[in-house]
Amino acid sequence: MRRAKALGFAALLAALPAWGQDTTSSLVEEKVPVGSPRTGAIVLRLGGYRPLIDEEEALNGATPYKDTFGDASLLLFEAELQRFFYQGIGTAGLSLSAGYGEKYAAARLSDGSKAGEQTALRVIPLGFNLFYKFDYAAFEWGIPLVPYGKLGLIYTPWWITKGSGTEVVGGNQGSGGKWGWGATAGVAFMLDVLEPRFARDFDSDLGVNHSYLFAEYIYADVNDFGGGGLNLSSRRWMFGLALDY
Repeated sequence: MRRAKALGFAALLAALPAWGQDTTSSLVEEKVPVGSPRTGAIVLRLGGYRPLIDEEEALNGATPYKDTFGDASLLLFEAELQRFFYQGIGTAGLSLSAGYGEKYAAARLSDGSKAGEQTALRVIPLGFNLFYKFDYAAFEWGIPLVPYGKLGLIYTPWWITKGSGTEVVGGNQGSGGKWGWGATAGVAFMLDVLEPRFARDFDSDLGVNHSYLFAEYIYADVNDFGGGGLNLSSRRWMFGLALDY
């Protein structure tokens, strides 16, 4: 009887290493992330936009924007589609962006008093950019902060309305478009570090490799490269969400 118990115990000990090996293998496989190839990104941003209309030299010190809208900025929303052409020590690519902003206020009469109808300024900034972001540290060293920069061309259609029609303001026509250029510097926070398992599921289910919250500062000169007319240049902060896919 004792011999039978000893043999049974020995058989149990012999089986334990195999069980431990199988368990370790399954745990390792579970921890291996599955990442789809990155090809680009979708970026959504929101911020205030105050055009430098009152800085036009032709106005001779007049301030039509401030007289009408005060110191308030337009609420500007932009969407950007990025395409990566280099991924190595950082990521570089090209992007196209489009936005929309508007601001309403009471129209002004010739004597400066408020009219009974509203006036509005609307803009649609369009951009073509070259960008670079240093995400190597995030991928290789686990540092979740990603600095980046952009440089590109801007074209901004605009129109000013008063009541149901367009209005001439400061000697400018009621609608038009302005060319210019812009430079952007920003930093993004990679959200993957907060919920790694959710990030992996987001990738495997929807193909979103990484997600970020970001803040950026934009320096834009949109005045037909020094030409006359409405000056839609701005210096502004924008905040938003970016998704790599």
